[in-house]
Amino acid sequence: MKTSKYTKFAIIIMVILFVALSVISCVAHVHNGGGPKKMPPGQAKKMSGSQSAKAYAPGQQKKH
Repeated sequence: MKTSKYTKFAIIIMVILFVALSVISCVAHVHNGGGPKKMPPGQAKKMSGSQSAKAYAPGQQKKH
């Protein structure tokens, strides 16, 4: 079976495109643990040296 020069060229181009798209679509996702609110209010108070943990508790913060 004889294939034309254009058919071979088209197959080579499709293989190259497939490999290129496969490599480009590889993406690494980095998860940072959900944000800075993972520490309990008492621990945040100890770290900052404050007298009260009220400022670090999510239910105690004022809405602007």
